Amino acid sequence: MVVAIAVAIATTCVALGFWQLRRLHDRRASNALIRSHRSESVVEVTSASQRLSGMEYRPAEAAGRYDTAHEVLVFGRTLNEEPGHLIVTPLVLDDGSAVLVIRGWVPFEMQTVPAARAAPPSGSVSVRGFLVPDEGDGGVTPEDGVIGTLDVRGIASTLPYEVAALPIQVRSQRPPQPGDLPRPYPLPELSEGPHLSYAVQWFVFATIALVGGAVLLRRDRRDAVSTG
Repeated sequence: MVVAIAVAIATTCVALGFWQLRRLHDRRASNALIRSHRSESVVEVTSASQRLSGMEYRPAEAAGRYDTAHEVLVFGRTLNEEPGHLIVTPLVLDDGSAVLVIRGWVPFEMQTVPAARAAPPSGSVSVRGFLVPDEGDGGVTPEDGVIGTLDVRGIASTLPYEVAALPIQVRSQRPPQPGDLPRPYPLPELSEGPHLSYAVQWFVFATIALVGGAVLLRRDRRDAVSTG
């Protein structure tokens, strides 16, 4: 009985360890793809009709005019452990369509848009940055200018023009921001996460289970001999 329990525990721990190794492999593959995309040529976004599928994290640039009347806050994003939001403003392109631009981060006390303290330059602007993933599926829409996730299709459904499939997260802008808000918001760090350490822990637990089971079995046999 002791051996069966120990083997069952060890088998489960080993399976969890290999699951963490698979997650580590997937993370490494994803990081490699993102690094590759970041080093590719710049995508010039000139129309919402452009095919952008598969271009996440490619460098991108666009030119147009900000439509602050349709600005939104993506609620609940931290920067340097300080709570706040992302401020996202449509950039209307020359053909009348638009691309959503993640202009940066604003502190938590800023709860309404358009955000006067983080107003963009007026007139024509050009932005450079990276295309980033759509976080939604069209099922979330802004309420009073606030949305819980960067749902491009959900935001687009409230706008009077077509919107590009991927937003641009700004790295530079001409002319520059007139004030100190919004603050630049970094791209995700390409870490491997805790998967390797978790895998090692699960394999250690498996070893402990087997060793512990063997010790208990040996003790039970010794007790049986001594009482026999």
